[in-house]
Amino acid sequence: MNGLEISIKNLNLVLSGNEILEDINLTVKAGEIHCLVGPNGGGKTSLLRCVLGQMPFTGSIEMKYEKDKIIGYVPQILDFERTLPITVEDFMAMTYQIRPCFLGISKKYKAEIDDLLKRLGVFEKKKRLLGNLSGGERQRVLLAQALFPRPNLLILDEPLTGIDKAGEDYFKEIIKELKNEGMTIFWIHHNLTQVKELADTVTCIKKRVIFSGDPKEELKEDKIMRIFE
Repeated sequence: MNGLEISIKNLNLVLSGNEILEDINLTVKAGEIHCLVGPNGGGKTSLLRCVLGQMPFTGSIEMKYEKDKIIGYVPQILDFERTLPITVEDFMAMTYQIRPCFLGISKKYKAEIDDLLKRLGVFEKKKRLLGNLSGGERQRVLLAQALFPRPNLLILDEPLTGIDKAGEDYFKEIIKELKNEGMTIFWIHHNLTQVKELADTVTCIKKRVIFSGDPKEELKEDKIMRIFE
């Protein structure tokens, strides 16, 4: 499945009388890694939530795709009660099937779940409680869940926050593989060095679009200073 294209035109977002985003115009090309950067509170997560249909924006967001629109989403952190007796396998089952996860995974989905957990390097953890995983392991489980059904758009909201270098490196390699398979990846990222390494396009959001283009050109020192002025 090829990735989808996003065209954002004249997008504005006002919440409780506060202007969060103003006149956002942006294109995310199909099959590219497009990173959003900018200061905290600049509106990056709000823009992703507009794309996900969770915010009452004005303007337009159009998506072009070949067959079906399937969006996967990985948040910065999973907000849940850590003492809940839910295993990795149970958590995956909640995505895959309607029946209660305590009844086990149906044979229809078990092989696919196992394959995804193997690809993300957490197959051996599938009987572990979700609350007992490390931050990096939990983020990989969230990515596995986001990849079923296989999306043509993957949205990432700073999923590497608080993860050690080994976990970061593993996650980045998976993202590169998904991009090479044609998936569109729209990613909030705070590490500008990694953005230069990974992204095809970078856009800086600070209520407005400050700059957008090739990260090797846009992330030069003079422009980086504008992010934090």
